[in-house]
Amino acid sequence: MTVDEALQADSLALSLYREIARSDWARLAAGVTQPLTEAEVVQLRGLGDRLDLTEVREVYLPLSRLLSLYASATKRLGADESAFLGEADSTTPFVLGVAGSVAVGKSTIARLLRELMSRWPGTPRVELVTTDGFLYPNAELERRGLMDRKGFPESYDRRALVEFLTAVKSGEPEVRAPFYSHMRYDIVPDAHTIVRRPDVVIVEGLNVLQPPPTPNDVAVSELFDFSVYVDADPAHIRDWYTQRFLALRAAAFSNPNSFFRVYAEISDEEAVRRAHYFWNEINLPNLLENVLPTKHRASLVLEKGVTHGVERVLLRKL
Repeated sequence: MTVDEALQADSLALSLYREIARSDWARLAAGVTQPLTEAEVVQLRGLGDRLDLTEVREVYLPLSRLLSLYASATKRLGADESAFLGEADSTTPFVLGVAGSVAVGKSTIARLLRELMSRWPGTPRVELVTTDGFLYPNAELERRGLMDRKGFPESYDRRALVEFLTAVKSGEPEVRAPFYSHMRYDIVPDAHTIVRRPDVVIVEGLNVLQPPPTPNDVAVSELFDFSVYVDADPAHIRDWYTQRFLALRAAAFSNPNSFFRVYAEISDEEAVRRAHYFWNEINLPNLLENVLPTKHRASLVLEKGVTHGVERVLLRKL
């Protein structure tokens, strides 16, 4: 899929959504108390993101309020179904998916929503799981010839992710997910993210809205109660990706234990060239072929502008 084809498909799917301007969206949380301090917001945002208290108040408080309505309604429906069947109420966690391109800010949004949702009266236990933990280990990717396609759908153990979420939704007392180290650029053996019957689980990743590989398979998104796609013009994302690469070169890449230590000493010009190479050869093709086509499977789309701020919200019609 080319950028032009993606834009054409996007226009055809708009009828599925209510289009809400930022100013109108912001009014939906009028009177809601801001639960986070400026220091907390600074700690939550990732490299290159421009998240501030205004963005939280005008974009993410209304989203948090909407999610609380969905979570409450889902819980009531579960209780009503149990009563109808004459069974004890066994309400399962509310599962939220967050999808979007590399460098679009979805990790920051997932962390922010975890903080906001954990402050609701009825959902104090909110867990965040990233699909990076379900990447195949580097040794396995090497064996399959997939190291240059890391982040593409085939580089993930999709079955393990489905089994993990199924166990969570089934109310297992403890479920473990593999742990991925961005410093080592690999799965860490014997390290896990442990989920113990939370009220809400947020699942963040590139490909969480992918359709199943065959009609007989279960899609990860079938286990979601609500999903958010973070969208932006690919040209803007390329610039954000480049800026983040430069920032990482001055920070994490300089760590002697970093997989990317080799890029710490290169010049600014060479760093920009390398970032553009990674974007054009890996991340942009993955976005156009795999990630962007899943946009309209989302319950809600956040459309970002050049400054990283959300300019419009698309809410899927019921």
